Amino acid sequence: MFVLREKRSNTLHFGTHSKKKYVKQRVLITTTSFFDTPGRHLQLLEQSGLSFEPARGPLHAKALCALIAEKGPFDAFICGEDEVNESVIAALAPATRVISKYGVGVDRIDVAAAGRSNIVVSSTPGVNHRSVAELAFGLLLSLARNIPQQNSAVHAGKWKRLTGIELYGKTLGIIGVGRVGREVALRAMAFGMNVIGFNSSWPRSQVDWVRELNSVFQNSSMGAGDSQFKYVRGIEPLLQESDFISLHMNLTRENQGFLDRSKISLCRPGVLIINVSRAGLVDARALVDGLGSGHVGGYAADVLAQEAVADDEPLRGMRNVILTPHVGSRTVESVERQGTLALENVLRVLNPKSLAESGESIAWPAGALCNLPRGRASRT
Repeated sequence: MFVLREKRSNTLHFGTHSKKKYVKQRVLITTTSFFDTPGRHLQLLEQSGLSFEPARGPLHAKALCALIAEKGPFDAFICGEDEVNESVIAALAPATRVISKYGVGVDRIDVAAAGRSNIVVSSTPGVNHRSVAELAFGLLLSLARNIPQQNSAVHAGKWKRLTGIELYGKTLGIIGVGRVGREVALRAMAFGMNVIGFNSSWPRSQVDWVRELNSVFQNSSMGAGDSQFKYVRGIEPLLQESDFISLHMNLTRENQGFLDRSKISLCRPGVLIINVSRAGLVDARALVDGLGSGHVGGYAADVLAQEAVADDEPLRGMRNVILTPHVGSRTVESVERQGTLALENVLRVLNPKSLAESGESIAWPAGALCNLPRGRASRT
């Protein structure tokens, strides 16, 4: 583990020209991989002059409020999959100026409450999609070939061999063809799979991407000449034709429980489902029933309804379920990119001048700014 030593001396407050000394601006950082993984993000933190308070998340709201009361106040908060609800926002305010999500999804942050408390919320789009896609495909392979079960059996001294299935010629349905979904499609087609992609809308840029992807795989000399990507606007064809289904939608109030009992019933018997997005996209009771009956042949997920895992998590112990502890973006390369952007987003609010002096742009990357309270507009 990389150890970053914090200097405790006071420093001039960022953004002031007064000679009076103030306590360093302080940032709470609860994402574990930020400190566990060496890289440029740690160098930037050390150079930033910020004082930091590390904590090992993800933390529930009650624990976060207690931490803020004991260790706060904080000028900024870099969070992972912590529960940042209205009570946490109230505990952070009025000192906190920015909540920087170390990741993409902000569904566990009450963005509206943050706005009402004049707190900027940001995220880190475009930095972890390849890492997440690679894990999704690893889970797909694990389901197809029963890799975890056979590994455990051999370690237990048992020579138990299970028969799997080939990927070549099978169909993968991708629900949500964004950055991660496109990367998964590319890998699937390289394995000779056909892909059906579902989005609620298909803008021209997406249609052009599909056309370009299909043209690449028309070359039969690549060994995957029959692979094809088909896009649909209705979910039923994807459910009915897919041997595998991979979920890549952002979780919203509107799509909570999107893969419900009625949709699962439309799937092919024995369908294998991968979820590296959000647990809330799937109706948990319907999924457990489908796994129990065999209609759902297997489920592999990097996300759970409660993280860390709850004692009463119904998927624990099921023989046809593979679970990982939300590590989709936890690669050396992704952590460095994600941590750097999360910290840069903090500096865009607290000290844009220092960011500019280091050669970085103070402009917000596309999609990174989740809100902009009116009271912060002039400062950012």
